[in-house]
Amino acid sequence: MELTFSQHARAQMAEREIPQLWVEQVVTSPARRTPDQGDDTAEHFYAPVAEHGDRVLRVVVNTSLTPWRVVTVFFDRRARGER
Repeated sequence: MELTFSQHARAQMAEREIPQLWVEQVVTSPARRTPDQGDDTAEHFYAPVAEHGDRVLRVVVNTSLTPWRVVTVFFDRRARGER
């Protein structure tokens, strides 16, 4: 799947040491996918990352664009333990 990345998403990935491969894996095979509450163009993708202690990575993606654009990326403390 082809993705583009916002400048913010790239900065967050660098700051949090999140490889692009993890982001792609979460978007390709999410454990959960939900619409954004305030933006009809965005969706949230969640999946645990085994290489990071099974912490849940949340990837917010603008799915109205082609290719999809990753808006932000972070480990979601509230989603800890979810699969």
